[in-house]
Amino acid sequence: MYVGKSIKLIALDNELVEFRFDRDGESVNKFDATTLGDLKAAIEVIKAAPGVRGILVTSAKDVFIVGADIFEFTSLFKKPTAELQAFGTNSAGLFLVFEDLPFPIVTAINGFALGGGLEMALASDYRVMATVAQIGLPETGLGIIPGFGGTVRLPRLAGAKIALDWIPSGKPQPAAVALAAGAVDAVVEPAELRDAALKVLNEAISGARDWQARRTIRRGPVTIPPGSVEAAKAAVAKTIGNVPAVGAVIDLIARAAPLDRDGAQAQEVEVFAEVAKTQAAASLVQIFINDQLLKKKAKGYAKIGRKVTQGAVLGAGIMGGGITYTSAVRGTPVIMKDIAESALELGLNEADKLLAKQVETGKLKPEKAAAIRASIEAQLGYENFETADVVIEAVVENMKVKKIVLAEVEKALRTDAVIASNTSSLSITEMASALTRPENFGGMHFFNPVPLMPLVEVIRGPQTSEQTAATIASYAVAMGKTPIIVKECPGFLVNRILIPYVIGFFQLIRDGADFHQIDAVMEKFGWPMGPAFLLDVIGLDTMSHVVDIIVGGFHNRMVTECENVSTVMMTAGRLGQKNGLGFYRYEKDPKGRPHKLAATDLAPIMAKIQPGGPKSFSDEEIVERMMLPMIIEAAHCIEDEIVESPVEVDMALVLGLGFPRHVGGALKYADWLGLASVVAACDRHAALGAMFKPTKKMRALAASGGSFYGA
Repeated sequence: MYVGKSIKLIALDNELVEFRFDRDGESVNKFDATTLGDLKAAIEVIKAAPGVRGILVTSAKDVFIVGADIFEFTSLFKKPTAELQAFGTNSAGLFLVFEDLPFPIVTAINGFALGGGLEMALASDYRVMATVAQIGLPETGLGIIPGFGGTVRLPRLAGAKIALDWIPSGKPQPAAVALAAGAVDAVVEPAELRDAALKVLNEAISGARDWQARRTIRRGPVTIPPGSVEAAKAAVAKTIGNVPAVGAVIDLIARAAPLDRDGAQAQEVEVFAEVAKTQAAASLVQIFINDQLLKKKAKGYAKIGRKVTQGAVLGAGIMGGGITYTSAVRGTPVIMKDIAESALELGLNEADKLLAKQVETGKLKPEKAAAIRASIEAQLGYENFETADVVIEAVVENMKVKKIVLAEVEKALRTDAVIASNTSSLSITEMASALTRPENFGGMHFFNPVPLMPLVEVIRGPQTSEQTAATIASYAVAMGKTPIIVKECPGFLVNRILIPYVIGFFQLIRDGADFHQIDAVMEKFGWPMGPAFLLDVIGLDTMSHVVDIIVGGFHNRMVTECENVSTVMMTAGRLGQKNGLGFYRYEKDPKGRPHKLAATDLAPIMAKIQPGGPKSFSDEEIVERMMLPMIIEAAHCIEDEIVESPVEVDMALVLGLGFPRHVGGALKYADWLGLASVVAACDRHAALGAMFKPTKKMRALAASGGSFYGA
């Protein structure tokens, strides 16, 4: 009947038509411009076909439809609001026409039906879902809202309360939850899906199911239960301030509830166009695209690097135990070595604790956890190290100790084995001088806590071979991490960009700012914690050391007249959470976790740090003075070719520091502000020193109207 690139119409017995989504040359179905074109053409064919009695909507892929093609959003969202509204009206209109076809429609949901995929299913009269499938409207995760009728049909089908729960959160829902909510009509095993869907369709045709009554309900208004809007906003309170789409979609559902279907759809189109123009939408879409590009790079590393079937970790303890667990739980067995039995015990206890938590939460079965634990071999010597493909050195952060350990372990390895140092700041080049095969050595910087933090910096020294860097990166991928290959420099990438942010904080404190206000402002900006709290969590002694190393490496740019505030605090005996005193005071809660409280004894220290006394700052000035040094240092990293592109810079900050996703990273943030505005702000703060001096390339981009991410 019709064969397109994404949709095929197939005539079935009894004057039924199968509406099959089957994108040519792709492993999944998605709603892109091609699919929308096919949808329009297929509807016209069906409307013109005589005698059609019903439609069965299916997918030929393992999923139903995963949603829109997000790569198309970048150019789409740059269009004027009026053009976005026209796009929304035309696209959503196709779903309205499909929904109004004069015969029953049943959708068989065999796999993920997300975003536009679920909206397609909601436009049918009945939905039969496989037990393995999931449905959801995850658009708020991209800073937007459903645009093909999701906010219209879900509340009218499953009730406003369900819609106010599912849509703002964006969480996919399993089959059992979908059935209980009334979003689908039946759940069956995958092998039974087609027959079950055809049975429902035939029942609708015969009159056993009143499909026309269902359509009447979908075309009418919906009731909003008292208190449900307030409850919905409370449930997403952490994101509602930074991602406008979250609050907008709640208000939209409430505002459109008394309207008929077409009126509600018009409201959805209007709000979709508005939120698509927000900073959060631009940033979150870019984050998604960046993530896909990093995954593509990871596949390239696998082709270049050696396969890792056996790992080893030098240095147990909490960090070593975390690395060991992360490798073993993902299927790569590990030898864990230390010189002290007590350290080995600490590392094994860490792995055991993490495995027990996985069993407790149901993510691992006890027998699987036991098998993973058995793949960890703890020992005091170098037995069987010749089997290791990669050894991760995680001993104390001391250059002399590391060089001794690295030279020692190299002798126990095969000549093709790779050694990676989990250092956060020490020179890879200097460590490599202790080795006879420096080309097989690089850095593998994990972030704490290892099992939770997704980023691994792979540091490539001057002698590190391409294959070695790719092998380390591939091992990180096998551990479930996102690797970013970084050229060696003081602080590598993440810490190098963090330190100007920290020094910006020191300068604000010196100039009289209240650190409580700074923390509150930066948390409102979107950081998971303000800089004072962050320093307490990292440890003020640790931060003092890192600041000194990185400032020493970039003293021509990071020299400041202010003191290293973390050193002042450390000298006063305040180390942060580790000893209960820092910028804040900490007490353990019943579960042993540190609970932040106000410190009342800081006045003498603040008097020393703030020679001019307290001073008032606007929130806007605090954000500028904190973020500009970070943007500038990120630009230096690009110009110094520390990484290959702005993608790596921004994703490293998002994954390694918790940089606000809705802001997109330092360079995406600069693009959003506009380089001309950024440079002007830098010039306003030029008296603060070289850390606020924009690079020549930044000035050139500002003058030409360019951006870090290009057109």
